[in-house]
Amino acid sequence: MSLVRAEHLTKTYRSGEVEVRAIQGADFVIEPSSFVAFVGPSGSGKSTLLNMIGCLDHPSSGTLTVLDTDIATLDRRAAAQFRGKHIGFIFQDFNLIPVLTVYENIEYPLMMVQEWPLEKRRAQVKRLLEAVGMADQADKRPDQLSGGQKQRVAIARALVSDAKLVLADEPTANLDRDTAYRIIELMKRMRDEFGTTFVFSTHDPKIMSEAEVTFTLEDGKIASRADQKEAHHA
Repeated sequence: MSLVRAEHLTKTYRSGEVEVRAIQGADFVIEPSSFVAFVGPSGSGKSTLLNMIGCLDHPSSGTLTVLDTDIATLDRRAAAQFRGKHIGFIFQDFNLIPVLTVYENIEYPLMMVQEWPLEKRRAQVKRLLEAVGMADQADKRPDQLSGGQKQRVAIARALVSDAKLVLADEPTANLDRDTAYRIIELMKRMRDEFGTTFVFSTHDPKIMSEAEVTFTLEDGKIASRADQKEAHHA
């Protein structure tokens, strides 16, 4: 069973009088519990694809199925509910809420979308804090954290609602090389522990080398697919 399937997927924007064809007839499949990267130059369509998979943007034509749901059939409200329940997001600038503590930032998606009772919320947030090695920083605010710590919090927040799919848009772009390496290792560990699929939009060679499947985009089309599963069982 595929987690994400796209067939003849297109996305067209209007920019003034000009029609911008951001995605042109993309076909791809993403399997459960995989580590997948979309790569390509700026403007090739990586972020547009991630936004469509994440129900932030609507396909213009073609089909896009995520967790057996046809994304094009969802209205704005249904898309938001689906996103909140099934999909986590990690951003290059972390997107943490400055006035909330680490604990509260991780808990936030549960407060917003899901009617989780207090005890269940507490147990889940505690589990994620421990999983990403931030239990001793739970009461700090984002401005008291390093970049790597912020990204650990963002990973925990993305996973807290038991998301089966996490979309990471350039998650290592604002991190130094050593920190980026540790964050990638952490995401792989989270994938193994929780069975989550991670899908990246990236320029980072380290993520590309760790991805099991790499889709290269050029001008809104998927130019190639590379698989390197053997490397991950060595």
